[in-house]
Amino acid sequence: MSFLKAEWRKLVMINYEVNPEKLKPYLPEGTELDYYNDTCYISLVGFMFLNTKLLGCKIPFHVNFEEVNLRFYVKRTEDNKTKRGVVFIKEIVPKPAITFVANTIYKENYQTLKMQHEWSSDEHTIEVAYQWKTEGFWNSIKVTAHNTLKAIEPNSEIEFIAEHYWGYAKNKIQTTEYEVKHETWKYYPITNVDIQVDFQKTYGADFIFLNKLKPSSVFLLEGSEITVENKKTL
Repeated sequence: MSFLKAEWRKLVMINYEVNPEKLKPYLPEGTELDYYNDTCYISLVGFMFLNTKLLGCKIPFHVNFEEVNLRFYVKRTEDNKTKRGVVFIKEIVPKPAITFVANTIYKENYQTLKMQHEWSSDEHTIEVAYQWKTEGFWNSIKVTAHNTLKAIEPNSEIEFIAEHYWGYAKNKIQTTEYEVKHETWKYYPITNVDIQVDFQKTYGADFIFLNKLKPSSVFLLEGSEITVENKKTL
């Protein structure tokens, strides 16, 4: 049985080109940074968890909720096969129980904050926004897009960002690994972006440089049903 089943919907992915040296202190043992066209990326991602089930059961008041995370991209070779995955700097959710389970069982770095979201659409346009509150400040990421789904092109930047199917976490000297399964997502073409984020307040001094860095790309993906499989220690 999968550890978790849910839908991830309306994923806003804001991507920054970064110096790899910024990320090496966070690199789990046994993994290496993954690059697209010799570029190292870090992404701020907001989305909705919907119809969430933990070990096949819906937990009251923990079925639908927001998440915002800061992540970067790694790979690991096993049996001559390359596993492409992500490492999370921090994952923010509005539910304390989610934070407890994720931090305890999956050794991730979750934090519980006040959050909200806004979705709206008409025949031509879709707007998606996610907000979270740190030290009295409401951070916000908001995108506007054409309300038409497009297929991801092979070997594109959006494929690199979206198509990572493993999660890795650094736990002292150990690394944990788990698989995330989902179909290939489609995306909405972006027309406007509004980012109001204090990266230092949310992620600490190591990431204050993102406050002045312009994103290299922003994507809005529809998402799909997903499963998170049981973790293992490498």
